[in-house]
Amino acid sequence: MASEQKNLSTFEGSAIADASEMKFGIVWAEWNHAITHALMQGATNTLLKHGAKSENIITKTVPGAFELTLGAQYLAEYENVDAIICIGCVIQGDTKHFDFICDAVAKGITNLNIKHNKPFIFGVLTVNTQEQAEDRTGGKHGNKGDEAAVTAIKMLDLKNSFEQHKGKIGF
Repeated sequence: MASEQKNLSTFEGSAIADASEMKFGIVWAEWNHAITHALMQGATNTLLKHGAKSENIITKTVPGAFELTLGAQYLAEYENVDAIICIGCVIQGDTKHFDFICDAVAKGITNLNIKHNKPFIFGVLTVNTQEQAEDRTGGKHGNKGDEAAVTAIKMLDLKNSFEQHKGKIGF
């Protein structure tokens, strides 16, 4: 697993854009609350660190990871946001429930990206153990909420770069 050697809160590559003019929605699952709340806090703090205004960050909760897709769709339809970060945590159990939930949420969030033509970020931990979840919410692998927030900013910056050059030759 790639994150075994990597702190998720360390970012490489292109610079992170100023988020002061961007509006974000965060929908997070109440199930596994200690984990998801830490992820949501990480995402919120990272958005603020990169210039987002607190009044431009809307957070909503849903009961569990399966409900993230509909909650995110509601945010897209009823709130004026540029990107939506979906946060949840599914921990492997003894049944196939884990597989069904993870697959449904991943496909649902992917479909929302296409349907709404805006970034819907997959900030859902799909882990084998509670310890792995804790390692990714401020533990030895950083906080995946940070990563989700940076991804939202970078995707909005990418979209804005296309919109700024729309109609110009060579673009």
